Amino acid sequence: MAREEFIQKMTETVGWGTEEEFGELFDKVDVARDGFVDWDKLISFVLLSLYEREERTKATVVPQWKDLEFLPGKHKDTIQKVVYLKNSSRYLTISKEGLLGIWGENLKLQESLPITSDATKLKHLWVTSLVSLENVNKIAVAFTSKEICFYDLLSKEEFPCQYKLQGLRGTPICMDYWHNPLDPKESILSFGDITGKVQAIVFTAAMISLFERPANACDDEEATMTIDWAELLSGCHKCCHILQHTLHRGDWVRQVTYNASLDAFISSTTSSTNTVVLAWREKSKKLLKMTSFNIAQGIHAFDYHSRLNLIATAGIDNKVCLWNPYVLSKPVGVLWGHSASVIAVQFFAERKQLFSFSRDKILRLWDIQHQLSIQRIACSFPKSQDFRCLFQFDETHGRLFISFNNQLALLAMKNEASKRVKSHAKGVTCVLYNSLLKQVISSDVGSTVSFWMIETGQKIKQFSGCHGNAEISTMALDANESRLLTGSTDGTVKVWDFNGYCHHTLNAGQDGVVDISQILVLKKSILVVGWERAVTVFRPQNFNQFSIQSEEWKGGIHHQDDILCAAFLPPQTLATGSYDGEIVLWNSSTENAHHVLHPDYQRQLTSKLDPEAQKLNTKRSCSAQCLAQQATLATQNFESDTEGNNAVMKLCFLEARKNNTVTGGANLVSCGASGYVRFWDTFKKELLAEFLAHAGVGSIIMSTDKQNQYLATGDPDGWLKIWNIEDYCTNSTEIKITQSPPLLRSFQPHEDRISSLQMCEPGGHLIIISSSVDCSICVTGLCNAPSLIFGQASHWDIENYFSFPKRDSSLIESKSQEESMKINPLFSKKESCSTEDSLLTEENKDISTHIVRSSEEINFSLEYKKRNIYKKKTHKPCHREIIQKSAGIFRSLSLRMLNELPEVKQPEFLLNPDKYFKEEPEEDEPQIPELPLLSETLKAVFDEKNLFPKGILDHERQDKQLCQETSGEVKIKRNKKQL
Repeated sequence: MAREEFIQKMTETVGWGTEEEFGELFDKVDVARDGFVDWDKLISFVLLSLYEREERTKATVVPQWKDLEFLPGKHKDTIQKVVYLKNSSRYLTISKEGLLGIWGENLKLQESLPITSDATKLKHLWVTSLVSLENVNKIAVAFTSKEICFYDLLSKEEFPCQYKLQGLRGTPICMDYWHNPLDPKESILSFGDITGKVQAIVFTAAMISLFERPANACDDEEATMTIDWAELLSGCHKCCHILQHTLHRGDWVRQVTYNASLDAFISSTTSSTNTVVLAWREKSKKLLKMTSFNIAQGIHAFDYHSRLNLIATAGIDNKVCLWNPYVLSKPVGVLWGHSASVIAVQFFAERKQLFSFSRDKILRLWDIQHQLSIQRIACSFPKSQDFRCLFQFDETHGRLFISFNNQLALLAMKNEASKRVKSHAKGVTCVLYNSLLKQVISSDVGSTVSFWMIETGQKIKQFSGCHGNAEISTMALDANESRLLTGSTDGTVKVWDFNGYCHHTLNAGQDGVVDISQILVLKKSILVVGWERAVTVFRPQNFNQFSIQSEEWKGGIHHQDDILCAAFLPPQTLATGSYDGEIVLWNSSTENAHHVLHPDYQRQLTSKLDPEAQKLNTKRSCSAQCLAQQATLATQNFESDTEGNNAVMKLCFLEARKNNTVTGGANLVSCGASGYVRFWDTFKKELLAEFLAHAGVGSIIMSTDKQNQYLATGDPDGWLKIWNIEDYCTNSTEIKITQSPPLLRSFQPHEDRISSLQMCEPGGHLIIISSSVDCSICVTGLCNAPSLIFGQASHWDIENYFSFPKRDSSLIESKSQEESMKINPLFSKKESCSTEDSLLTEENKDISTHIVRSSEEINFSLEYKKRNIYKKKTHKPCHREIIQKSAGIFRSLSLRMLNELPEVKQPEFLLNPDKYFKEEPEEDEPQIPELPLLSETLKAVFDEKNLFPKGILDHERQDKQLCQETSGEVKIKRNKKQL
């Protein structure tokens, strides 16, 4: 049908849409511009559109990963290769010393065998590579002895050597194997050596035999058959032939592969000339035609995607480049984001995504279509600087293997998350609450900042591309909550207003890509930490231009590892926590450090001590010898803690505890990579308590409310726990407390790692805001109501949703008080005897029995009823003695029992209301007489001239006459002039 007919029919059939839209649809379907379309063209267009939409959806799906796991193996040297055997569903690993590890599909080590041969018994012989010959059930292993040995996997013995290829001109250091799935007899083994040669053995009868057996060979089939490389070059073996080229000209061939769709061999070196060489097979299949890419500084690795027809290269210059095999002049795309040389790349073929891994142990996942980084993973990899890395992604099982020398790490993909509400299109990295505007501010890895109304959950506005394509890792508000600071992986911190205007850019990373973990805004400075051992400082009084450079931190460097977090306690106490578990205390005014805290030790810093720090240190009773021992212990612990088990991820000062200088008690809380929460006394430099908040999950984060009554902790599995810390560690103790505070609630609002937590009190109600890499932001309370998610279809009323009362700082939970009395030895007998009186009636005790639940979930509303009953009860002192406060400013005041008031009699007007408030009967009111009419009372006609004296009236009359005479004379003179 023609265009007009198509528009008319579609309008009548569909029933919605405009004629312009159907006209555009016709033009899209009529690609050939024939002027008409038929049913086949329309259906083909619809199917193609749906296919493209599905492909785009796949490309934008960000995989979620389980925690990094190190597989326990027996390798003592560098792991050279990891391969998966499809036929037996097993994994093989081989290390440089020749130890072969056999792993089950569940990644449990089944067996470790040494690869033995006559040549491999030499002391300094190394294994360089390993490939699996799937179609013939064999493996090939390359050695530094210029040999390649072929081992049979189906033999009854443990991997006997079936063939030994020797006499190679150079040591093979990389290998690849391909076989034709349609014709298993056709296969190719390619390898590159240290002389720059790329060589390939093309097998034409692989299912029968890889090599021809010599006539003089023994009849023992189990014996190893030795093949000389010169024989293969001469063509003596009819079942195979050799292809080779030397275009790399002496440079070590780092990687080689054969691709059937291109019918070409691809190889690479670290040289800037002939970096990537494509050797195309000619029609005769025995000649090669070479083309090459010249890449500055060379590359470490490459990968090819046949459907996209792209070659991805891992550049030494920190770039990932995408090349069309037929375009040699320049890459078709460049992926920026790594701050160190890229050492491995591999395509996620099904989703058309790309993995890249850099020297600084940062893993990135890229969307190839948009050429954007959609995921950045910085796991707790080993801290070693000198390492050889192996990168292998098993797409079938969703397993990513990364080796660090002799350690093999595993990143396993989680099952696809269920279809739940998403607040952001990409993983959320940080969330803040603006109490002035009552808004929630969130950021994601896609450099987007969103603003939400806390009262309804409605999105107000959104800023996109705040840092270009770089992810926003953290945010902060200034003291007036009128400016927003965003920190990004591009090494900059930007200062915004809430209209989306950027006022300043702080160059924290000195034009380099760094991982900013926290921004701390103080009165006279802005501190930025996360990627080095020093504190990066900016001073707002010097913000006289748009781009601001960092200034010198006067205190110097006192951390032994990267600083991850910081916290401030007015007026001048600053605490910074690092990857090795150390917390350094500073004076923010002088910027000098004076003490180091660690779970296993504490030590004093003698350099650049401020006067107050010196006074504090003089009060301590620890001797100089003890401090020296602690310093020695600190060094030992630092050397042993290379895995970051004590890494401090978050610090929070308990500012509401203003009396701990007198009573002792904790005023600093830290949490870290091991799942522990620790309470510190920064005045006495002591660790008072630690408890395991989340077991076996790795690093956790936390947040506390302004009154420091509650503590919220979140873990990588998406679990959130709320603790009551109101009476926890309020007094100093001689023994470290290991018992956890009362757990109020434990639930899982997210499906993946919780990235940020914030506790706020809109309208006096305490709520917890949590963000996660699952792209959601949840709002929850202390009650057991389901969590709300920003971005959900229906808006909410925060005032009426959560069934919990307003905050009351005077509430005390009796259970936590009893536990704290058991732990704290400073309570006197008089204070403890007050617990002898029952605080609950029998009815209330029945209610309290329903509160007993597992530690994972507690109904807080019942706990609140119990605490309200406790509050209303009269505290009767033992034996009428005076109750004294154990601590506080008013501890010297005496509180006695009030005398009972005498019974008050009701007033008389309440007893007899009828007497005082009885309505009186209505009486007849006297009628008011009517007034007479005006006409009846008016005796004479009113004349206004009678109101003025006669002299005034005469004077007015004379003035009128004079005026008339004057005007008449003027008219006469005017007429004469006209004549």
